[in-house]
Amino acid sequence: MSVPRFPRSSRPARRALAALAVCAALGAGSAGSPAAARTASGDVTRTVAYRGHTFTVPADWQVVDLGKDPTACVRFDRHAVYLGDPGERQDCPARATGRTEALWVQPAAATRASVTEDRTSRVFRATATSEGIAVTAPYGEDRATIQRVLDSAGLPVAAARAGQPGEAPSALTVPAGATAYRGRGFDTCTAPSRTAMNAWKSGSPYRAVGIYIGGVNRACAQAGLTSEWVRTQYANGWRFFPLYVGPQPTSGAGSCRNRCVSITDPVPQGRAAAEDAVAQAAALGLDRGSVLYNDLEQYTRGGALTPRVLGYLGAWTERLHELGYRSGAYGGVSSLVPDLVDNAGKATLPDVIHFAHWNGEAATDHPSLPATMWADQQRIHQYAGDRTETYGGVTINIDRDQLDVGTGT
Repeated sequence: MSVPRFPRSSRPARRALAALAVCAALGAGSAGSPAAARTASGDVTRTVAYRGHTFTVPADWQVVDLGKDPTACVRFDRHAVYLGDPGERQDCPARATGRTEALWVQPAAATRASVTEDRTSRVFRATATSEGIAVTAPYGEDRATIQRVLDSAGLPVAAARAGQPGEAPSALTVPAGATAYRGRGFDTCTAPSRTAMNAWKSGSPYRAVGIYIGGVNRACAQAGLTSEWVRTQYANGWRFFPLYVGPQPTSGAGSCRNRCVSITDPVPQGRAAAEDAVAQAAALGLDRGSVLYNDLEQYTRGGALTPRVLGYLGAWTERLHELGYRSGAYGGVSSLVPDLVDNAGKATLPDVIHFAHWNGEAATDHPSLPATMWADQQRIHQYAGDRTETYGGVTINIDRDQLDVGTGT
């Protein structure tokens, strides 16, 4: 989707409403107060101050003070400015998909101002001195807006270095068997806190958790997903199915709501997604041999879409194999699954299929899947979605999954 730049007011009434919105109080505290401004071209903006740093953003972006609203979900599928660190219990949906322009500013120690850009994930990361901040600035189709926002705070956007996809490989590794499990699991948009995971380990029927490790269309920020978190949860008995939300069949596929970056050049994008996924997995301590799942939302089969999806997913699988990881794919039983089945002799298939059909049946067989395909502990069924469940006093919105995944050795 092409997201417009700063919104233009074309009528006096709209200008008045915009001015009122800009002048609405954000409340006291480190976030400061907004101030309205109009650029030479007529774009309406507001200024947001945090820890001595000031950003000029589009006037219609919501400003969320995480110190005052610690349950707010930091997500990048909507225009917003997030200030501070999120709380332990973010109120996130089970599933959010897509990418647009947003800003997340956190306190951090910094000795100099710097900016990096990861073109695969479409995100700028920056640090600034003075009282010290770290900035995460994702973008969808409107990269220029984010550049202007960062430039307004004096961050050296013009000298942005190419960012590495993910951090350095973690020393806190878990074995490939960490992505093997037979039984019930759940997935949710952001990794739950340690407190939440402990509560659910004691009270829930689940022992595997889907974690969104990266991708240009990953909507939730994943503040708590670290190699230490992965290692701790593995030691506590949890197993994982890592999900990567890369380019989608169309900008409006599945839950994208026309905010997804889409597949336009399947093979290069598939290889780039695999390389990025491996870097993110390694940074989280997920070792070679682990299964990494490419999340492909619902789409209409046929025409140009089927070969586009198959080309992208085939390149993803082949590159993962070159890098020592196993390939998984998530998709619907009326889109991705039949496309893979119908092209089994012509396309490169993933090692594990994670199929979505919310029929409430916790089983991994399905009429869309021939008994001979993905038959050796190579299946996950997402059988229910958007369920709010509470265990040990902790409530999370989740999708339910039934896993039958082995080590592949």
